[in-house]
Amino acid sequence: MKKLISFLIRFVPRKYLQLFTGVGLKVLGIFYFGSKVECPICNHHYKKFLPYGRIRPRENALCPSCLSLERHRLIWLYLKDKTNFFSQKLNVLHIAPEPCFINRFEKQHGDNYITADIESPLAKVKMDIHQIPFGKNHFDVVLCNHVLEHVKDDIQVMKEFHRVLKPGGWAILQIPLFFPLPEQTFEDNSITDPREREKIFGQDDHVRKYGKDYPKRIEQSGLKSIEDQFCLSFSEESAYRFGISRKEIIYKGIKA
Repeated sequence: MKKLISFLIRFVPRKYLQLFTGVGLKVLGIFYFGSKVECPICNHHYKKFLPYGRIRPRENALCPSCLSLERHRLIWLYLKDKTNFFSQKLNVLHIAPEPCFINRFEKQHGDNYITADIESPLAKVKMDIHQIPFGKNHFDVVLCNHVLEHVKDDIQVMKEFHRVLKPGGWAILQIPLFFPLPEQTFEDNSITDPREREKIFGQDDHVRKYGKDYPKRIEQSGLKSIEDQFCLSFSEESAYRFGISRKEIIYKGIKA
């Protein structure tokens, strides 16, 4: 199972995975029914989550029902417990929308929930987020999960988030972190071999490996950077049950 999942996510384009893997994984989930883990997004229970990862698949990671991963479940719990995301109707811009979130977020926010991506068939709006086609002070929330490591200029993208956010608006800006963290974010466009890029950056379509300076990069955009250790509010037992990592900091940018 680990080898199959690793092969699929390494060599099948994301847009096709999003369209066609859901049904197969739900069928596979029948063999994982149990009560040891619980997805807080779709409320399904399993004996464990599926493994997931490109090179060394992580145990207890992928929900067969809604396709959530550790980071998605953590974000869901954070939005639920620490923000007004589920208590008010907000103007939301969701970049590269994940299948586990789309219908649930749209149910909450209706037409004010805008999904956007440069190619994803799941997105309402096709856009290059270096130049977001919305005016100033338009959105209450921007959600950007594991996208900034793919873009040409991450600081320009976050400047665009700052521009389209209302004063007091906020963005969730999650990125992959590979420990031990380097002091500085590393970029090198001269590395073109896909397998070498995968080795250095974690994926062949990543263009940078983030370091301890990431909060400073957020602040270069004009956003106030918040590092929330919400993950540590869970015991090891609860973290395992919900399939979340106690190492994943929530990175939040707030527009003054």
